[in-house]
Amino acid sequence: MAVYCNFNATDLSSLTLTKCPKFNSKASSSSSLFLSVHKCWPFVVRSIATSSEDGGSVGGEKRKRLSEQSSWETKDAEGNDYLYRLGKESDNLNITVGARAGVVDDLFTGNFLGKDSDIVFDYRQKVTRSFEYLQGDYYIAPAFMDKVVVHIVKNYLAHLLNTNVPLILGVWGGKGQGKTFQTELIFQAMGILPVIMSAGELESERAGEPGRLIRDRYRTASQVVQNQGKMSCLMINDIDAGLGRFGNTQMTVNNQIVVGTLMNLSDNPTRVSIGQDWRDTDITNRIPLIVTGNDFSTLYAPLVRDGRMDKFYWQPTLDDIVNIVNRMYEKDGLSKNDVENIVKTFPNQALDFYGALRSRTYDSSILKWVNDIGGPETLGRKLLRRKKDENLPVFVPPKQTVESLLESGYSLIKEQQLIMESKLSKEYMKNMDD
Repeated sequence: MAVYCNFNATDLSSLTLTKCPKFNSKASSSSSLFLSVHKCWPFVVRSIATSSEDGGSVGGEKRKRLSEQSSWETKDAEGNDYLYRLGKESDNLNITVGARAGVVDDLFTGNFLGKDSDIVFDYRQKVTRSFEYLQGDYYIAPAFMDKVVVHIVKNYLAHLLNTNVPLILGVWGGKGQGKTFQTELIFQAMGILPVIMSAGELESERAGEPGRLIRDRYRTASQVVQNQGKMSCLMINDIDAGLGRFGNTQMTVNNQIVVGTLMNLSDNPTRVSIGQDWRDTDITNRIPLIVTGNDFSTLYAPLVRDGRMDKFYWQPTLDDIVNIVNRMYEKDGLSKNDVENIVKTFPNQALDFYGALRSRTYDSSILKWVNDIGGPETLGRKLLRRKKDENLPVFVPPKQTVESLLESGYSLIKEQQLIMESKLSKEYMKNMDD
């Protein structure tokens, strides 16, 4: 039966279908019905356009308003107008919706992006951290491994445990002891896809922006768990550099908001707002949070209390240092006895000191390579503007020996002592009080 729209209808919701002599269809599918309505559409639009905005009449009948807020009658889970609520939310961005078939109408997914395109996928890939650059065999200290693994597992099982589980793990200790690197090695071993922030993101010229960023990153980690089926966590490196109070430093509004945000996450890890209205259906996965720093005594005391933060002081033992440095020099042909000799020659040094030894031994080889290509004056042309058929001399890395490493170590120790002993700032300012 052919159908057409009754032109006397006062709105689209009350369109009636009657027989149309101009259109004949043997099928009664929705596509045929749509085609019939589509042919009559200009007349329907013209008829509705003659009514007034405040509920005028067409043909003597009162026109029904679809809504006081919008023209879409769809309701959300709370019974409110869905389109009106989306307009109010500051998070109304395409990247939060995507164009996944089955989630939005197939008419809008299109073919140019693919039937199952996820617009937010590239955004998540930029925020999350993968560890393809960690190639090789590295040593993970057992005590460090146990603490991080237990914290992550406890948070993922928090709903099954009859005990309070702190959301935050604070890993702190001396400078250059490998806190961040050891944590990343554990993430790689466990197959975790973390979201990592730095202290530089905890301040902004816009008030409230860093706090919102933390909540947004936390929700992003929750989306990794929900959408990709992988474990995730939020990690903030060097938190005391961004939130610590040193001497007479000033506490900013953003410092206060960040501290309050972290405390609120610890107290309500499954209800995280990023600016929109609260909704009962908006439940976030609990995501473990790991922060690193050097001195947590500079942080706001209620943030580091035991109910919110589980503390772990990382001070590697002599065995840990020897094993870590041994893996570092393993490809250079040094034995474990050689590594022990180097470590005992320079006691009380951080782990990054032994990495700096190896880097310092490259200096003479690099200087020789620069001279081979024509000296410092030709570096710009040789490195950046050389011809395609012009090849640079092959760089030959130096052979690592115990003697060369010890020589580099003594050089580094001398530089450290000069910094501690030569306080040039006092020398510059000694005549300012006169």
